[in-house]
Amino acid sequence: DAELDVHRSCGPHVLCLLLCTLSTPSMSTAIIVGLGAAAIGFGGRLVLQGIRHIQKNPAQFNIKMPSLPLPKFDTYYRGGFETTMTRREASLILGVSPSASRDKIVTAHKRMMIINHPDRGGSPFLATKINEAKDMLEKSFK
Repeated sequence: DAELDVHRSCGPHVLCLLLCTLSTPSMSTAIIVGLGAAAIGFGGRLVLQGIRHIQKNPAQFNIKMPSLPLPKFDTYYRGGFETTMTRREASLILGVSPSASRDKIVTAHKRMMIINHPDRGGSPFLATKINEAKDMLEKSFK
């Protein structure tokens, strides 16, 4: 009762509400964890902005910035499908070499169909091309 009288006497002040909230252990832990996460987020953002600023103007800060390796996306085949499927295109679709064994072709086909099957949200066109690629590469084994 005495505690309630103290809170009634404070009125709806923000500081009083914060202190009342912090007086319970579970709420104080949640608030401290939340404030800590926010501080880490803002600090990380500040560091990243500083790094970007230094990378744009390294001479201004008299700092040599090491060049970071950029991801290479040139290993992927760029371009659309050919009008008639070739062994090269079929091997690019399945991700195997043109002279791959039958087991590798079947394994690659299964892997690609699991990812791109129309019943699981994949494209029917891509599924057709994957099947066509498998048939093209298996012709030499028949």
